[in-house]
Amino acid sequence: MTRLKIDVDYLDAQLKALLSIDSPTGYTDTIVRHVTGELERLGLEPELTRRGAIRAVVRGGRRSGARAIITHLDTLGAQVKLIKDNGRLELVPIGHWSARFAEGARVTLYTEKGSYRGTILPLKASGHTFNEGVDTLPVGWEYVELRVDAMCWSRADAHGLGIDVGDFVAIDTQPEFLDNGFIVSRHLDDKAGVAIALAALEALMRHDVTLPVDTHWLFTIAEEVGVGAASIVTPEIASMVTIDNGTTAPGQNSSEFGVTIAMADQSGPFDYHLTKKLVELCREEDIRYQKDVFRYYRSDSASAIEAGHDVRTALIAFGIDASHGYERIHVHALRSVAELTTAYVASPLEIERDVEEVSDIEGFTEQPTEAAKQPKRVNRLPPQE
Repeated sequence: MTRLKIDVDYLDAQLKALLSIDSPTGYTDTIVRHVTGELERLGLEPELTRRGAIRAVVRGGRRSGARAIITHLDTLGAQVKLIKDNGRLELVPIGHWSARFAEGARVTLYTEKGSYRGTILPLKASGHTFNEGVDTLPVGWEYVELRVDAMCWSRADAHGLGIDVGDFVAIDTQPEFLDNGFIVSRHLDDKAGVAIALAALEALMRHDVTLPVDTHWLFTIAEEVGVGAASIVTPEIASMVTIDNGTTAPGQNSSEFGVTIAMADQSGPFDYHLTKKLVELCREEDIRYQKDVFRYYRSDSASAIEAGHDVRTALIAFGIDASHGYERIHVHALRSVAELTTAYVASPLEIERDVEEVSDIEGFTEQPTEAAKQPKRVNRLPPQE
C-alpha cells in the first residue's frame, strides 16, 4: 500500500473545532455530540455507551480478530472543592496537572444555573500588596483560588449565583495555529489525537479503502483519570493502537516531527509484535519515526489491559512539548501519525490465531532469540577517551 494523502486542512479544522469545546473529564456531553455528528457525516454509524464513550466500526473482510484505534475526548480541568467566606473558590484538579500551569488561566465555571467566567489566581496575586510574597508563595492547588467574574464577595453571594461544591471548571485552550506549522494550546492532549483519528478516517473513506478486518474507532471520555478504555473494548478486538501525546523533554527521545512509537510506559512494555509491525510500516511507507519509553505516563492502552481485556496494545504519539501545560505540537507529527494509522488499518492481518480468543500453540508467535552476527575479528577499536 502507498500511504494515503491526509487532508491537513480537514485535520486542522477538526482540531480547531475540538479545542473550542470544553470537555474536562466528567463534563464531556457536548464534545461527544460533536464527534458523533462528524462520524455520521463521514458515513459511519456510531454507538454510544451509557456515559458517552463512542464506538464506530468500519467493516472489513472479517469480524473477529478486529483492530481498534483509540483516542480520548476528555481533558484536564478542575472542580470546586470549597466556597470560601470571601466568595472565592478552592479547587481540586481533574487529572494530574500542576497548579503552576493553572495560575493565571481564564476559565469557565459550569453551575446548575448556567456558566460564569473567571480566573485562577495565586492566593497572593498582587505584588503591590504582598511585595516579594508573590514570589515565595509555594506551588500547589491549596495556594490558588478561582475568582468568579460576577457579583460574588461572600459564600451567600456564591450560593445565590447557583455556585456549589463539585461544579466543573474548564480551562481555556487559547490556541494558536502558526504559519510555520506549530500549534500551541492547552488540551492538545488528546484533542490532537482525536483530530488525527478523524483525518485518518476521512482519508480511508475518500479513497474507498477495503480493510482486511473490522476496525473499531473508539473515543473514550475518562482517560485523564485513568479509566478510559476500561469498558469500551469488545471481545472481537485483538489489537488496539492508542493515539496520544509523546513528551518531548530532556531525557526523552520523542520529537515534534514524525511519529513517536512508544516501546513502554509506566504500566510496562507494549506488545512486541504489534509495535514491531508499526515500525516496519513506517520504514515501508517512508514515514519518519523514533522510539521512546515513558516512565511517568499511561494511556488508554493501560486501562484496557488493567480491566482484563486480552488485546495487543501499542501507542503511537505526536511529540508534544510541555505536556499538561501550555502544549506545543507540529502539524508534521499530526500528518505522520495519521498516515501511519491508515497504513496500519489497511495492512494484512499477520497473526492468524488472533481471530480466536483462545487457541493451542499452533501458529503462536515467535520472538527472536538467536545471537546477533558479528565479525570474527574486530578491525575497529573503540574511541579513545
